[in-house]
Parts: sequence; C-alpha cells; structure tokens
Amino acid sequence: MSPGDEHDYRGKDQGGRADDPYSTLGGTRQTRTRLPDGDPGNPGARRPVRNSRSLVTITGIVVLLVAAIAFANRGGGSDDEASSGAKSPGTAGSAPTAATGTKPVEGRNGTIPSGFAHDEQGAQSAAANYSVALVSDGMFSRERRREISKAVYAPDVASARRDDLDKVYSDESFLASIGLNPDGSAPEGLTFISRANPVGTKVEKYAGDTASVAVWYSALFGLAGEGSKNPVSESWYTTTYELRWVDGDWKISDFQQEDGPVPVGRDQAASSAEEMADAVQQFGGFTYAR
Repeated sequence: MSPGDEHDYRGKDQGGRADDPYSTLGGTRQTRTRLPDGDPGNPGARRPVRNSRSLVTITGIVVLLVAAIAFANRGGGSDDEASSGAKSPGTAGSAPTAATGTKPVEGRNGTIPSGFAHDEQGAQSAAANYSVALVSDGMFSRERRREISKAVYAPDVASARRDDLDKVYSDESFLASIGLNPDGSAPEGLTFISRANPVGTKVEKYAGDTASVAVWYSALFGLAGEGSKNPVSESWYTTTYELRWVDGDWKISDFQQEDGPVPVGRDQAASSAEEMADAVQQFGGFTYAR
C-alpha cells in the first residue's frame, strides 16, 4: 500500500468502499456526554433518624470505592500472573496496552515526538504518535504535510511518495467535496477538524530493527460552524504500520488500514456546531507512550 493511502482514495481491494473517496476519515455519529442532574443541598430532604447508620453507610461506600480503585490500578492480576499471561507478539491473547512506567520520549521532530525506544514499547509509541500526525489537519497544508512526511516516514519512502501525497491533498475536486477551499483551508466562519484518538496498540511482529504494529483509533473529521454541510463526525479504524529502525528512531515503511472495530453508539444528543468548534480549539491533543 502506498503511504499516501492513509487519507487517500481507497478501492475495494483495500477494504474501502468504491463510492467513498475519503473513507479514512468521517463517519456517522456526533456525540456529547450528558451527565445526570444532581440534587445538591436540598433543604427539604429528610435527615436519617440515626446518625450512626449514616456514618456506617458512608464508611462502607468509601471502602468499596477505594477497593475498586485499587483493583483497577492493579491491572487485573498479580505481577506473576501478568508475566505468565503475556504472550509472544502475534499470538492470541496478546498482552494489553498498559502503562509500564517507562518515561515518555522527550524529543521532538517539529511538533511530532521522536527518539522512541529501540524495543516493542518504543515501536508501539511511535505508531500511535504517527497515527495522530497522519490524520491531523496539517496534512492539508503543503508545507506542514512535507514536515510530517519527513518526520514519520523512512527517508526513501518520504522522498518517493512526496509527489503522490501532494497530488492527493491538492486535488481541488476532492477538497471541495469535503468543504475546503482549494488551498486546503476552511471557509470563513468554519473550523476544520481532523484528529485521531488512539485507544490501543498491538505488536503483530517484532524482529529487532523491524516491527509491525496495529493501532486502533477513532477519528473526528469535518467542518464545525453554522451552515456546515460536512459536520464533524466520528469513525473507527485499525491501521497496521510496518516500521523500520532508521538513524536511531522508528520510521514507517508501509501500512494497511481497515475499518473498525466500531463500538455501539450511545443515545447522546449531538453538540452544537459552536460547542464542537470551541472544544477542538480549547482541548489540545496528546502524545502517546507505553
């Protein structure tokens, strides 16, 4: 698969729909979390007859809460169980993506993390962070797109695919179909949103200087603002990256993408265009590390 296909026109042979020229991003759902209304400080509420009973009840709830948090932080088993349950890469029941305590990378190649560890954890961190970069709105700017390509792809791949990427992201009919101006910018009054949110990684293969890592992520894509004909929606994908260790860091040599797994949507009211635009401007993205 060509590296440009990450946001490219995908045919049926790559899991895309023939009538969907931009199946990597977009989707069908917009969601907003709605919290239940509380009833704090109701002066008419009936007080318990016995204060001691209230104290026992509160103490019990606190104990249960502490126990639940301890169980969640334990990761579902003892150290012995975790080590014995770990599987070799590519086998069924692979170890879950969990924090390891290893300090995240501090290097930067522009705004993209760099200097990943030369091990399986480093390969997973690289794949997750590269997913964020490749799905970002920066890919629609010629200058920024070339910076991203240089940062995430192996040198021979970046140079070989530069023209292909420019052709894809500069296609005026394609840009018009998703509501953008010919230069890739959003129309006045609208905010363009393109953001990946990795939720997990899995090592498919690892051989020292090469690795195959799958990243499962959700993607937000669309135009936020009044009158938008392409409102922000959510989709889910799994992209498997082929990585090579090049000049002291992991770089992408190839990848393949497929839809899903897709969770069932909750019954939540969609946010307004203004709320969505404000959210993407106020909430920054993350860097990812095991």
